[in-house]
Amino acid sequence: MTSLRHNRSETTSPRDAYLDAARGCILEVGWRRTTLTEVARRSGVSRMTIYRAWPDMASLLADLMTREWTGIVQAAVTDRPLVESMVAAARTLRGNHLFVRIIQLDAELILPYLLERRGRSQDLILGLLTAAIAEGQRTGEIRAGSPVLIARAAVLAAHGFVLSAHTMIGDDVSEDDLDAELTLILERMLQP
Repeated sequence: MTSLRHNRSETTSPRDAYLDAARGCILEVGWRRTTLTEVARRSGVSRMTIYRAWPDMASLLADLMTREWTGIVQAAVTDRPLVESMVAAARTLRGNHLFVRIIQLDAELILPYLLERRGRSQDLILGLLTAAIAEGQRTGEIRAGSPVLIARAAVLAAHGFVLSAHTMIGDDVSEDDLDAELTLILERMLQP
């Protein structure tokens, strides 16, 4: 289970420290029971300090999710091939403590990003993916077509492997088996 940026360091900004405190609260009691007052208490600052940064828990959670999810994806994007990076990001998101806790206790928080609109982290992921696809097309490693469309289709394909994989594991199917299938889907989707 990988989590990012949950350890305070001497270089952590005050804003990151507040997000770390919120992360700790959500891991402990869930989003519904976390308050800005509790985040302030855990951060060792006044409530007004937190209220100046975020008017409500929804905006704080949006910033926390953006930081967490984009950090995971950026860490997965390495010198390895694009499909391998995408599958690594899906696996890491699926095992991220904050992600798991939100799915367990407050799954409705994810629904707007699946049914109504894209979030900032999704837009960042799409931007990274679109650029990587365009570069792969330039070198002939990825099929022709709109990089934006291909990136969006790839993200849609990966959604189920992030959000619902746990419902498909069991009997004769493992998490590794599902990751192998995601790899196959993405490779075939991108091949020239």
